[in-house]
Amino acid sequence: MAVSSVSGTNTSALATSRAGIADNFDTFLSILTTQLKNQNPLDPMDTNAFTQQLVQFTGVEQQLKTNEFLETLMLSGQNTAKSDAVSYIGKEVTSSGKTGELSSTNAAFWAYSADATAANATITIKDAKGQIVYNQTGPLALGPGTFRWDGKGSDGAMKPNGVYTIDIQGKDSNGQDVKISTASIGVVTAVDFTGDVPILTVGSRKVTITDVTDVRVPDVTAVPKPTTPAVAEDTEEEDDKAA
Repeated sequence: MAVSSVSGTNTSALATSRAGIADNFDTFLSILTTQLKNQNPLDPMDTNAFTQQLVQFTGVEQQLKTNEFLETLMLSGQNTAKSDAVSYIGKEVTSSGKTGELSSTNAAFWAYSADATAANATITIKDAKGQIVYNQTGPLALGPGTFRWDGKGSDGAMKPNGVYTIDIQGKDSNGQDVKISTASIGVVTAVDFTGDVPILTVGSRKVTITDVTDVRVPDVTAVPKPTTPAVAEDTEEEDDKAA
């Protein structure tokens, strides 16, 4: 990390400062001892100045020790942060954004949250070129939910693996816009410490650890199929009854 190089510089600077203070203090004591040995007994030297200098030397030494302690504490915190970041590997994380990755083994997966019930919502998925590949409409319930897309486009054809973006727009029963936020979900495969903040690798995406809003153990039993949001599931039940 960049901080490591700075820490190394600080350590060297502290060691140099301490060595300089020690040399100066030894010289000061040597001069003081010589002056005391050779002073006129009938006119002794005023020791106030020497006392003040001793206090100054002590204060500087204490400050250096404090800086050293703070540096040790900082390095300990950095090591703890690294260990915490490494523990993200293999975990499923949710982060702010609209992107999701479709692969041969995993469906594209997103989280969303609606501020109110949307009587009419439209889910639009686009490929990396910005082309619409999938559309879905239907009601959307209030609160959080997830949407899983298996890669089958609106034209019935399977789309190639890659990164896709999702957009969800909704209106309530009065035709007013409903605020719907989205987030990306994926499994962490690596952590990069070269920057000031650890960067997680989620598929082909790079996610700053500060953008992560949720961490959990992935559900290996989940079936990678599309999940229609909220009350849209009632439509499937009605189709079954009709059949």
